[in-house]
Amino acid sequence: MATTQTLIACHECDLLHRVQSLPEKSKARCSRCGSLLYVHYPETIDRTLACAITGLVLLVIANLYPFLSLESQGSILETTLITGTIILSQESMAGVAILVLFTSMLIPCVLLGALVYVLWPMKRGACLPASRRIFRLALILRPWSMTEVFLLGILVSVVKLAKMATIIPGTALFAFLALVFVLAAVNVFLDPRTIWERMDGWR
Repeated sequence: MATTQTLIACHECDLLHRVQSLPEKSKARCSRCGSLLYVHYPETIDRTLACAITGLVLLVIANLYPFLSLESQGSILETTLITGTIILSQESMAGVAILVLFTSMLIPCVLLGALVYVLWPMKRGACLPASRRIFRLALILRPWSMTEVFLLGILVSVVKLAKMATIIPGTALFAFLALVFVLAAVNVFLDPRTIWERMDGWR
Protein backbone atom coordinates (compact mmCIF):
# COMPACT_ATOMS: atom_id res chain seq x y z
CA MET A 1 0.00 0.00 0.00
CA ALA A 2 1.59 3.24 -1.07
CA THR A 3 2.09 6.14 1.31
CA THR A 4 -0.49 8.86 0.79
CA GLN A 5 -0.79 12.43 1.92
CA THR A 6 -4.19 11.81 3.50
CA LEU A 7 -4.75 13.12 7.00
CA ILE A 8 -6.71 11.27 9.66
CA ALA A 9 -8.04 12.72 12.91
CA CYS A 10 -7.93 10.80 16.18
CA HIS A 11 -11.46 9.87 17.27
CA GLU A 12 -10.58 10.63 20.90
CA CYS A 13 -8.47 13.80 20.93
CA ASP A 14 -8.85 15.11 17.32
CA LEU A 15 -5.09 15.24 16.73
CA LEU A 16 -4.31 15.10 13.00
CA HIS A 17 -1.93 12.44 11.70
CA ARG A 18 -0.54 11.77 8.25
CA VAL A 19 -1.63 8.37 6.96
CA GLN A 20 1.36 6.08 6.47
CA SER A 21 1.73 2.65 4.91
CA LEU A 22 1.78 -0.13 7.50
CA PRO A 23 3.14 -3.68 7.62
CA GLU A 24 0.54 -6.44 7.47
CA LYS A 25 -1.73 -6.77 10.52
CA SER A 26 -0.11 -3.77 12.21
CA LYS A 27 -1.92 -0.87 13.87
CA ALA A 28 -1.47 2.89 13.87
CA ARG A 29 -2.15 4.66 17.14
CA CYS A 30 -2.47 8.30 18.13
CA SER A 31 0.83 9.84 19.21
CA ARG A 32 -0.96 11.91 21.85
CA CYS A 33 -3.49 9.59 23.55
CA GLY A 34 -2.61 6.17 22.12
CA SER A 35 -6.07 5.51 20.64
CA LEU A 36 -6.35 3.24 17.62
CA LEU A 37 -6.38 5.13 14.32
CA TYR A 38 -6.45 2.39 11.70
CA VAL A 39 -5.31 -1.16 11.04
CA HIS A 40 -3.82 -2.73 7.92
CA TYR A 41 -5.62 -5.99 7.14
CA PRO A 42 -4.52 -7.07 3.63
CA GLU A 43 -7.00 -9.97 3.59
CA THR A 44 -9.95 -7.94 4.83
CA ILE A 45 -11.98 -8.50 1.63
CA ASP A 46 -11.59 -12.30 1.55
CA ARG A 47 -12.17 -12.84 5.25
CA THR A 48 -15.06 -10.41 5.61
CA LEU A 49 -16.75 -11.79 2.49
CA ALA A 50 -16.42 -15.36 3.77
CA CYS A 51 -17.93 -14.38 7.12
CA ALA A 52 -20.76 -12.42 5.46
CA ILE A 53 -21.76 -15.35 3.25
CA THR A 54 -21.57 -17.73 6.21
CA GLY A 55 -23.72 -15.37 8.26
CA LEU A 56 -26.42 -15.22 5.58
CA VAL A 57 -26.53 -19.02 5.43
CA LEU A 58 -26.84 -19.18 9.22
CA LEU A 59 -29.64 -16.60 9.16
CA VAL A 60 -31.59 -18.71 6.68
CA ILE A 61 -31.14 -21.81 8.86
CA ALA A 62 -32.11 -19.87 11.99
CA ASN A 63 -35.38 -18.79 10.39
CA LEU A 64 -36.33 -22.11 8.79
CA TYR A 65 -35.83 -24.50 11.70
CA PRO A 66 -37.27 -24.62 15.24
CA PHE A 67 -35.48 -22.42 17.76
CA LEU A 68 -36.62 -24.05 21.01
CA SER A 69 -39.10 -26.74 21.93
CA LEU A 70 -40.93 -26.82 25.27
CA GLU A 71 -42.08 -30.22 26.52
CA SER A 72 -44.60 -30.20 29.35
CA GLN A 73 -47.09 -32.86 30.43
CA GLY A 74 -46.56 -34.86 27.28
CA SER A 75 -47.14 -32.00 24.86
CA ILE A 76 -44.42 -30.27 22.84
CA LEU A 77 -44.53 -26.64 21.76
CA GLU A 78 -42.08 -25.58 19.08
CA THR A 79 -40.97 -21.96 18.78
CA THR A 80 -39.21 -20.23 15.93
CA LEU A 81 -37.00 -17.16 15.79
CA ILE A 82 -39.95 -14.92 14.92
CA THR A 83 -42.15 -16.29 17.72
CA GLY A 84 -40.77 -13.92 20.35
CA THR A 85 -41.58 -10.89 18.20
CA ILE A 86 -45.12 -12.13 17.59
CA ILE A 87 -45.73 -12.76 21.30
CA LEU A 88 -44.42 -9.31 22.24
CA SER A 89 -46.73 -7.66 19.71
CA GLN A 90 -49.69 -9.65 21.05
CA GLU A 91 -48.87 -8.49 24.59
CA SER A 92 -49.24 -4.82 23.59
CA MET A 93 -45.48 -4.30 23.37
CA ALA A 94 -45.28 -3.46 19.68
CA GLY A 95 -42.35 -1.08 20.18
CA VAL A 96 -40.23 -3.72 21.86
CA ALA A 97 -41.29 -6.27 19.23
CA ILE A 98 -40.18 -4.00 16.41
CA LEU A 99 -36.87 -3.28 18.18
CA VAL A 100 -36.19 -7.00 18.63
CA LEU A 101 -37.14 -7.72 15.02
CA PHE A 102 -34.82 -5.06 13.66
CA THR A 103 -31.78 -5.56 15.89
CA SER A 104 -31.77 -9.37 15.91
CA MET A 105 -32.95 -10.26 12.39
CA LEU A 106 -33.45 -7.48 9.86
CA ILE A 107 -30.35 -5.39 10.57
CA PRO A 108 -27.94 -8.39 10.57
CA CYS A 109 -29.52 -9.56 7.30
CA VAL A 110 -29.18 -6.14 5.63
CA LEU A 111 -25.64 -5.70 7.01
CA LEU A 112 -24.41 -9.05 5.71
CA GLY A 113 -26.24 -8.64 2.41
CA ALA A 114 -24.70 -5.19 1.91
CA LEU A 115 -21.21 -6.54 2.57
CA VAL A 116 -21.68 -9.36 0.07
CA TYR A 117 -23.03 -6.87 -2.51
CA VAL A 118 -19.93 -4.69 -2.14
CA LEU A 119 -17.18 -7.23 -1.52
CA TRP A 120 -18.11 -10.04 -3.95
CA PRO A 121 -17.59 -7.87 -7.07
CA MET A 122 -14.62 -6.14 -5.43
CA LYS A 123 -12.85 -9.46 -5.07
CA ARG A 124 -13.12 -9.78 -8.85
CA GLY A 125 -12.01 -6.23 -9.53
CA ALA A 126 -15.45 -4.79 -10.21
CA CYS A 127 -17.75 -2.28 -8.56
CA LEU A 128 -21.54 -2.49 -8.70
CA PRO A 129 -23.74 0.63 -8.83
CA ALA A 130 -24.24 2.46 -5.51
CA SER A 131 -21.49 0.40 -3.82
CA ARG A 132 -20.27 3.43 -1.88
CA ARG A 133 -23.71 4.22 -0.45
CA ILE A 134 -24.41 0.60 0.37
CA PHE A 135 -21.05 0.19 2.11
CA ARG A 136 -21.69 3.38 4.07
CA LEU A 137 -25.06 1.92 5.10
CA ALA A 138 -23.32 -1.25 6.28
CA LEU A 139 -20.98 0.80 8.46
CA ILE A 140 -23.94 2.69 9.94
CA LEU A 141 -25.82 -0.54 10.71
CA ARG A 142 -22.86 -2.40 12.19
CA PRO A 143 -23.27 -1.07 15.78
CA TRP A 144 -27.02 -1.84 15.67
CA SER A 145 -26.62 -5.56 15.06
CA MET A 146 -27.33 -6.88 18.56
CA THR A 147 -27.72 -10.61 18.12
CA GLU A 148 -25.72 -11.29 21.27
CA VAL A 149 -28.16 -9.24 23.38
CA PHE A 150 -31.09 -11.16 21.90
CA LEU A 151 -29.36 -14.50 22.56
CA LEU A 152 -28.61 -13.47 26.14
CA GLY A 153 -32.29 -12.67 26.67
CA ILE A 154 -33.22 -16.09 25.27
CA LEU A 155 -30.80 -17.85 27.63
CA VAL A 156 -32.21 -15.97 30.64
CA SER A 157 -35.73 -17.03 29.61
CA VAL A 158 -34.58 -20.64 29.20
CA VAL A 159 -33.19 -20.68 32.73
CA LYS A 160 -36.50 -19.40 34.12
CA LEU A 161 -38.59 -21.84 32.07
CA ALA A 162 -36.42 -24.86 32.88
CA LYS A 163 -38.34 -25.40 36.15
CA MET A 164 -41.70 -25.55 34.39
CA ALA A 165 -40.91 -27.50 31.23
CA THR A 166 -38.21 -29.49 29.51
CA ILE A 167 -36.25 -27.27 27.11
CA ILE A 168 -35.15 -28.88 23.86
CA PRO A 169 -32.72 -26.71 21.85
CA GLY A 170 -33.43 -26.63 18.13
CA THR A 171 -31.23 -26.35 15.07
CA ALA A 172 -32.00 -22.64 14.77
CA LEU A 173 -30.60 -21.95 18.25
CA PHE A 174 -27.21 -23.40 17.33
CA ALA A 175 -27.27 -21.55 14.01
CA PHE A 176 -28.06 -18.28 15.80
CA LEU A 177 -25.29 -18.91 18.32
CA ALA A 178 -22.84 -19.44 15.45
CA LEU A 179 -24.16 -16.24 13.85
CA VAL A 180 -23.16 -14.25 16.93
CA PHE A 181 -19.54 -15.38 16.51
CA VAL A 182 -19.63 -14.78 12.75
CA LEU A 183 -20.80 -11.19 13.25
CA ALA A 184 -18.03 -10.71 15.81
CA ALA A 185 -15.55 -11.98 13.22
CA VAL A 186 -16.92 -9.48 10.69
CA ASN A 187 -16.20 -6.66 13.14
CA VAL A 188 -12.66 -7.95 13.59
CA PHE A 189 -11.78 -8.54 9.92
CA LEU A 190 -13.58 -5.59 8.31
CA ASP A 191 -11.15 -2.74 7.61
CA PRO A 192 -13.23 0.13 6.17
CA ARG A 193 -10.14 2.13 5.22
CA THR A 194 -8.88 -0.63 2.94
CA ILE A 195 -12.30 -0.92 1.27
CA TRP A 196 -12.55 2.83 0.70
CA GLU A 197 -9.06 2.91 -0.80
CA ARG A 198 -9.97 0.11 -3.20
CA MET A 199 -13.09 2.04 -4.26
CA ASP A 200 -11.05 5.23 -4.74
CA GLY A 201 -8.82 3.31 -7.13
CA TRP A 202 -11.79 2.85 -9.50
CA ARG A 203 -12.41 6.55 -9.99
